[in-house]
Amino acid sequence: MATTSNAFILGVDLDGVVANHTWRFREIMAELRGVDPETMPIERSWDFHEWGFGPDEYSHYHRIAVMEHDMFRTMPVIDGAADALWRLSDAGIWIRIITHRLYVHWGHEKAVADTAAWLDANRIPYRDLCFLGAKPQVEADAYLDDAPHNIEQLRAAGNVVIAFEQPYNRQIVDGPRARSWGEVEEMVIELAAGQLGQLQAQLPGIDAGADRIDQHHR
Repeated sequence: MATTSNAFILGVDLDGVVANHTWRFREIMAELRGVDPETMPIERSWDFHEWGFGPDEYSHYHRIAVMEHDMFRTMPVIDGAADALWRLSDAGIWIRIITHRLYVHWGHEKAVADTAAWLDANRIPYRDLCFLGAKPQVEADAYLDDAPHNIEQLRAAGNVVIAFEQPYNRQIVDGPRARSWGEVEEMVIELAAGQLGQLQAQLPGIDAGADRIDQHHR
């Protein structure tokens, strides 16, 4: 259980949940290979074997994508994520971003800087930003993740985890699961209301969308 008083903490993964990692990685791989992106299916397994990677090729190309093609800075946002996170934040949910992006050796500075720049550029609200692989070490009242191994480890430690549906977790991970950010929002509001008893409404005078900052600077 989280220790932040009077707040419901939602631990949110980035890749495959908020950021469309598969889409951007496919674009970069198509450029590197000189092929049509459609030759690499979006409906892929966790290990990307459908893309024809040989032994150790995934880590090799992933490093190139991050270090030479700014992948962490240029991923598209998954539909509905930014607006839903703003509404949850406005309702009093504490957004804690938890991501394991420090696996590129000698690339930590770039990974951290590109991640922060991406969050700012795409107007993603958050209170904390945590870089680590062992997610059960981070306190939250509920977690949102797509990786089967993370979901299993978090649930084994007694945590509430919403599985964000992706092709690589459909047949592996049981519910609760969300197929869209609309479903995420409904499930988190229900969980938070059950714990806190009530949630505050949209703050008066505050725009509901993720583009509120841009609107106030026009």
